Amino acid sequence: MVTGQASSAEMQALAQEFVQFAVDSGVLRFGQFKTKAGRMSPYFFNAGLFDDGAKLSRLAQFYAKALLASGIEFDMIFGPAYKGIPLGAAVAIELARLGRNVPFAYNRKEAKDHGEGGALVGAPLKGRVLIVDDVMSAGTAARESIALIQAAGATPSAIAIALDRQEMATEKQDDGSLQDVPHSAVQYVRLTLGMQVCTIAQLSDLLDYLALQSQPELLGHLVHVQAYRDRYGV
Repeated sequence: MVTGQASSAEMQALAQEFVQFAVDSGVLRFGQFKTKAGRMSPYFFNAGLFDDGAKLSRLAQFYAKALLASGIEFDMIFGPAYKGIPLGAAVAIELARLGRNVPFAYNRKEAKDHGEGGALVGAPLKGRVLIVDDVMSAGTAARESIALIQAAGATPSAIAIALDRQEMATEKQDDGSLQDVPHSAVQYVRLTLGMQVCTIAQLSDLLDYLALQSQPELLGHLVHVQAYRDRYGV
């Protein structure tokens, strides 16, 4: 188990193990995929395909290892609807198994007008809140979560994601110094919103993985992924 400030070699090994896991699970696929921004991407990462108990449990182990190694401090976990809900819950369970028990909350897309009501479910939002999600292609979802957390009187302090695509954000931001500079969603969150970001793996780790493959079907994707990074990367 990696704890505290892990070495670069330990984090690289964790990232490579995660990429292999994502490929084996069918979550990380190669081919031609149209992104929400209209870009044709040579790879696609769909965390929704971590679709059984064993996969979700192992995914949570990767999140927990990366978080504990990062040294990021937080008091509770928030899982934004929809994908962040099972991810945040699974990470909270894994952290508790490792002796780090923290409260967990999530939001509804539509506020409930009966029963307990409201848009928030779970533990009250307070202290330093860690947002757990799958990927970030823009800062939109992060800003929505931040607004919910701040409205509850808590502090949005960090975001944990599985994969940093390391590419230019798919929307322009209108509230920070990066507005006229090509930047990724992760850079926007770090530099403009002032929050820490914990990632299990980055696009550079995916390129390293492909470069080490002996199977022609995987190695053949390297040139396409590299060309995509050359065009859209930051």
